Amino acid sequence: MDKILIKNLHAHGIIGVYDEERITPQAMLINITLYTDTRKAAQSDDLADCINYDALSQKVRNHAESVQRLTVEALAEDIAVLCLEEKGVKKARVRVEKPDALEYVDQVGVEIKRP
Repeated sequence: MDKILIKNLHAHGIIGVYDEERITPQAMLINITLYTDTRKAAQSDDLADCINYDALSQKVRNHAESVQRLTVEALAEDIAVLCLEEKGVKKARVRVEKPDALEYVDQVGVEIKRP
């Protein structure tokens, strides 16, 4: 199965369980791997046969910045659902990280794989 990669999508939104996290938007880093068959798109060289990763990236970013989830687990699940709604996507791997969540680590996050 082929993969389409969306690496290091940057978003800022309300995410977290602590009081201060519910007030100030935080940086989020989102990575997505879409599992699909790209042969038709490769043969036709037509955007209509492709997964439009620009449109999907914007949809994911808008969702992440507006939904105000408590946990990265819930946000990752939301994003996986959005990805699986795209025509041709068979599986999705989604990683959501909060780079500024803890001052003594580079980042914390979660990675899920769905269908």
